[in-house]
Amino acid sequence: MKKSIQIAGAFVSLVVGAGFASGQEIMQYFTSFGLMSVFGCIVATIIFTMLGMTLAQIGSDLQTTSHKEGIHFIGGRFFGPVLDQMISFVLFGIAVVMLAGAGSTFNQMYSMDASVGSLLMALLVVVTLMLNAESIIKMLAALMPYLLGIIFILLIYSLFTMNYPISELNAIAKSQHSATPHWFSGAVIYVSYNIAGGAAMLIVMGGTAPNRKVARIGGALGGIFLGLLILLINIALFVKMDIVAGVEMPTLELAKQIHPAVGIIMSFVLLAMIYSTAVGTLYILAVRIVKPDRFAFKVTVNLLCIVGFAISLVGFTTLISKLYVVMGYLGIGLILCILISALFKSSNRNVS
Repeated sequence: MKKSIQIAGAFVSLVVGAGFASGQEIMQYFTSFGLMSVFGCIVATIIFTMLGMTLAQIGSDLQTTSHKEGIHFIGGRFFGPVLDQMISFVLFGIAVVMLAGAGSTFNQMYSMDASVGSLLMALLVVVTLMLNAESIIKMLAALMPYLLGIIFILLIYSLFTMNYPISELNAIAKSQHSATPHWFSGAVIYVSYNIAGGAAMLIVMGGTAPNRKVARIGGALGGIFLGLLILLINIALFVKMDIVAGVEMPTLELAKQIHPAVGIIMSFVLLAMIYSTAVGTLYILAVRIVKPDRFAFKVTVNLLCIVGFAISLVGFTTLISKLYVVMGYLGIGLILCILISALFKSSNRNVS
């Protein structure tokens, strides 16, 4: 059970930074559909759980120590390399959105120009990747319980300070920008881009499990926990739509409403999660291109951060509604390959 919980924790930490720490992702893919967003949360939970189980099981079956083994197993000789390139694109896309998110956090909390905030984060990421990135990522993972604790505080605060009837809140929610035209497609696209970014690491984590049962339980627990978190943040945003409507960082705004000090704490936690996700995704991407012990690695990191910073100037909200959707549609291809490999390849492997 301990190993299952470790796998679940890794699964959750992979998604938190890119998936819902700011609240803007939940707003565009769930809350903006009003009361129907609850059904979207349920669908997302089911898909996250199913894919979490499947990816962790594939890793366990292969006892893989590299993400490439798992990805090539899922895609085969032809689609494996294609999926590998697609995942690289998604990882870079997530890093770009994180840089933009840092800019929005600095702007909303400290009235600093968003481009300056994004630049500061990009420089910090570059410096980190020149040092020991892995140890820093592990250290930042310790912040996860604090983020989750703040989310529960925000939920309780929102429920007890709801100012408008549900019908009015529903109308305000539906007036917000949605990344997709329907609550169901919103849930699928949301899971898709998150899975595309986290599949490689989840496969590797599954490879550390002693057997497929432990791996499957870990993947399932992670998926269920993610679904519950999505539902909680969705409810918190919905009941405070009069406060968070049109705001780039909704969770930060909710924290500021409780007390300015809580807002400051939340801003630090958000920046830490953004930083951790940006470092993690760019590190994984860079080592795909060149070995970390070479000088070319440093050049690659600098180039990725420069290009990422330039693209991040498009804006956090715009990137979530445009780039994440593109990544989500690409991720659907990965999901189909995962399901096919689970149904046919894994069964054939067990028979043999």
